[in-house]
Amino acid sequence: MALTREQMAKRVARELQDGYYVNLGIGIPTLVANYVPDGIAVMLQSENGLLGMGPFPSAQEMDADLINAGKETVTCISGAAIFDSAQSFAMIRGGHVDLTVLGAFEVDQHGNIASWMIPKKLIKGMGGAMDLVAGAKNIICTMTHANKTGESKLLSECTLPLTGVGCINKVLTDLAWLEIKEGAFHLLERAPGVSVDEIITRTAGKLVVPDDVPEMTF
Repeated sequence: MALTREQMAKRVARELQDGYYVNLGIGIPTLVANYVPDGIAVMLQSENGLLGMGPFPSAQEMDADLINAGKETVTCISGAAIFDSAQSFAMIRGGHVDLTVLGAFEVDQHGNIASWMIPKKLIKGMGGAMDLVAGAKNIICTMTHANKTGESKLLSECTLPLTGVGCINKVLTDLAWLEIKEGAFHLLERAPGVSVDEIITRTAGKLVVPDDVPEMTF
C-alpha cells in the first residue's frame, strides 16, 4: 500500500542527525516535526522567523500567534528564538541550514525541482523555496509518485517552471525512497506491499533498480 502522510514524515525524520538545523516546507514536510527521533537534538527553522520549532500543539497548548510558514499553529522547544523574516532568510542564504524538506509538483532525474507554479492554476507562489534550494546543504523532496490522473511526477525532464536546478538529493514518494545521482533515480526502499514493478511502471525518468530492494519498516 502507498504510504500515508504520517508514514512519509516518519521516514524522512530518520534522516535527521544530531545538531542539524532543518527547514520544513509546507504540507507533508511540516509533519516531520512530530517524529524527531529520540536521543537527537535538532533545531527546526521556519522562514517566517522561528528557530526551535516543536511538534504541533494540543488544544491546551495552542497559541494562535505562534505559527509556521504554512500558517499552522506550532510549539517551541527550549532555547527557541523568534526573529524577523529578514534574519531568517539571511540564515538560509548564508548556508546555515543543514537539511531542508520540501514538497514538489515534479522532480527529474537530474535533480531539478518544480514546486511553485502550474500554468493557469492558482498557486500560492514561490515562498522561500527558491532560497532554500540554493542555500541548503541537503534537500529531500516529499511528494506523491504520480498526479491525480496517474501520470508520473518523477520525470526525465521537468515540464513545469523550475524552482531549482540540480539541487535535489533524495526523494520520498508514497511508493518509494530514492536517491538522485549520475542522471538517474536510484531505488533504495519501497513502501510496504508495493512491488518493484509498480514503481518501475509509475516512474517516467531513468530508474536504477538494485537486485534487492528492501521494504520500509515502521
